[in-house]
This record gives sequence, C-alpha cells and structure tokens, in this order.
Amino acid sequence: MFALKRFNALTFCLLLLIPKAGTAQENARLEKIQHKILIAGGFTGMVDEQGHELWKTRDNAKDATQLENGHVLITYHDEVVEYDAEKKQCWRYPKETADAELVSAWRLPDGKTLITVLGNQPRLIEVNSLGKVTKTIPVDPEQTDNHHMQTRMARKLENGNYIAPHLLGFSVKEYSPEGQVVRDLKTDTAHFGGPQTKHWPFTAIRLKNGNTLVGCTYGNRVVEFDAQGNVIWELDNEDVGGIIKDACGVQRLPNGNTVITSYGQREKDAVKIFEVTPDKKVVWTYNGHYAHHFQILSTNGEPLTGTPLK
Repeated sequence: MFALKRFNALTFCLLLLIPKAGTAQENARLEKIQHKILIAGGFTGMVDEQGHELWKTRDNAKDATQLENGHVLITYHDEVVEYDAEKKQCWRYPKETADAELVSAWRLPDGKTLITVLGNQPRLIEVNSLGKVTKTIPVDPEQTDNHHMQTRMARKLENGNYIAPHLLGFSVKEYSPEGQVVRDLKTDTAHFGGPQTKHWPFTAIRLKNGNTLVGCTYGNRVVEFDAQGNVIWELDNEDVGGIIKDACGVQRLPNGNTVITSYGQREKDAVKIFEVTPDKKVVWTYNGHYAHHFQILSTNGEPLTGTPLK
C-alpha cells in the first residue's frame, strides 16, 4: 500500500511537468508564423519557411508570381521568363525595342500574359503563348522623360479593366480596355502631405471587397482606399518602429494581415519583409534577402496558392 501511494505521488509530480495542449507555451509554439516566399530582387528565387534557399535563378528580377500549375513567371528589365516545375525555361518574351523596359507580368485566366512596358510609348500588352502581342493598352503616367519611374505593378481586374500605379504622377489609375481612365486614386493630396513627401505608388492591388491596397515607396506608407477614394486604413513607420524603408511590394493575406517589403533596406539582418495585422501589430519578419516584389506561397505548411516548386 505504501509503495502504491508513493508511485501515485511521483506520477502526479511528473504529470505536472509535462506541457499540456492549451498552455501558454504550447499556444505560443502553435501561433508562430512561418512563410515560404518567392522573391524578386537582388536574390531571385524561393526560400522555405525557415528562410533557407530552395532554388534561385538570374538575379535582379522586377516581378515574380507562382502560377496555378506550379510554374513561376519572372520579369526582368529585358525579358519575361516562365520556369516549369523542374525550374527549366519553358516560355520567354523579350523586350521589342531598345528603349523599352519590362517591369511586371501577370498570367491571365485565358492563358495570355499581361506585361508592363516602359519607354517612349508606355503601355500594357497582352501576349499569347506564341509571344504575339494580341492587345495593347496605352497608359498615361503624366510624365515620359523618366522611363524607369513611369509605371510598376500593373494587373488586369475581374471587370476587364486594368490597374496601374504611376509613381511620379502620384496616381493609381484604372483603365478601360481602350485605355480610358475610369478611376484615379491620388497619393499627393493633403492627407499624404503633398507631393514633397514622395508617396509614389508602386504596387496597387484591387481587393475582393473593391478596395485598393497601395504601397507608397519613398513615403514609407501602405494605404487602403475604398471605392470612393477615401483612405480607410494605413500604416507608416510610426506604427511599426521605423522598419519600413521603401514600401514597394505588398500582399494582403486571406486572414486579413498585410505583408510589406522594405526594398531600400540593405543592412545585414535588418527587416526586409514583414507582416502586420489589421490593428498594426507586427507578427512576422524576414531578415534575409531584400525584395523588389514577392509572393507568400505558404504559411506553416499550408499553401496559399497553387503548388509550390520544390
């Protein structure tokens, strides 16, 4: 009887030392965020959720997206390249003229590719699988002397229109298929402190609710406009302790959080990409390669879109 009582007492003490599901320690472990990332920047390639390089290709890309079939579409200043699941080039579109600069590409549902072309005639083009331009949409960056700063991450919308941010024009314009401006969101108003604050729009994403999420480069700010052009959410360095340095790429995650690049950050071990909640709490940071643009591919092992290259 004495031995049984002693065993029960020891067992009870040992059980107290075993972490139980639902404890603070366990919850903290489960809530730790890890992302797999496709990066377009000085390093161009993919890193796993622990930040290790999975593969890389030619450096200094402008834009990169993973397609539903697992292929990756990468934009360089002189070409757009599609890599297959074995990381082999399977499609390519080179720039057509010496003055042209390619800065973004987006695969459309019909299989064509939307490409942003800067130069003497800034435009968006749709290109088929044979590399033939099937549609051209002229855009108005409100200046043409500085080709490099005309436009950045253009995308085609579900309504058939196109959205393009124009940096030195302080404008995010929505264009009809004929190139007519049907909406213009401005980032040089009094709300932003005027043009001298350099809130140059770089990335513009039309959200499912009709709002538009915009990364404002040198203004070190990310804003969300409603359909009427009102700023309904914004984030700047005062909110996140000064870690934004050139807010180029942005992505809104399914959980409502926003991921942002600090493209201008080159210091080793400094924050290059980070994630914030709607109430502006930083919940994840990446301190590896700097990113011009990026795509979050998975979170804690769960794919966000498509099938990642392995």
